[in-house]
Amino acid sequence: MVWLWVWLFGVVSGLDNGLARTPPMGWNSWNHFACDVSEDLIKQTADRFISLGLSEAGYEFVNIDDCWQVSRDRHGFVVEDPDRFPSGMGKLSEYVHSKGLKFGLYSDAGVMTCQQRPGSLGFESQDALKYAEWKVDYLKYDNCFNNDIPERTRYPPMARALNQTGHPIVFSMCEWGNDDPATWAAKYANLWRTTGDIEAKWSSILSRADQNSIWHKFAGPSAWNDPDMLEVGNRGVSYIEARSHFAMWSIMKAPLRMGLIPAFV
Repeated sequence: MVWLWVWLFGVVSGLDNGLARTPPMGWNSWNHFACDVSEDLIKQTADRFISLGLSEAGYEFVNIDDCWQVSRDRHGFVVEDPDRFPSGMGKLSEYVHSKGLKFGLYSDAGVMTCQQRPGSLGFESQDALKYAEWKVDYLKYDNCFNNDIPERTRYPPMARALNQTGHPIVFSMCEWGNDDPATWAAKYANLWRTTGDIEAKWSSILSRADQNSIWHKFAGPSAWNDPDMLEVGNRGVSYIEARSHFAMWSIMKAPLRMGLIPAFV
């Protein structure tokens, strides 16, 4: 069906890693749970994906956002929080995969993450190797504490490091649309943020849709504009607003990553 896309929308040059041929769909912990993440939460979420039939509808990624990591070991490898994730990320990844789902993590193209956990700047190779060891399927890569180093300098090293592992990992650039990534990021990433962070209010949803809409010609297989995650179900967004929000993201070919599913309503 790629030929049909090209005929309808023109040629889009996406990252040649064979991943994210359609916009990624799944769940991310941040918009509802923020730093309150744990092994139990992720397992419950994976279980609900199956019991509610979400996986059959195409939702496949269970992604942990910030606050899962606490330090680095003496070799520079990132260490997960042993209290919140006592079994370790490798075992948690195995659990998610056992459900037929995919497992995602978060890091930052800076010295620290936005919540001041260890960032990946300067540690791209170590982190990519660890993600591959854990069989991670998706990496969201944020933009905090970046020492004012340009985005086009900081993001490609992680893209190269991920590809060099030989393990397939969807690469999601979260540089907030600062440097118009739609115009250059397709050779490095499968998706890129075109906006700042979304909030659970209608004005924020509308502004993200407006900001994202101008980049539509750059979206295509393995190359997606990302106006941030869904706020559907979160307090501050009415039922009608949530339906409109979901419809707009679908029309824009945006990734669909929920933050709340019925298990937690």
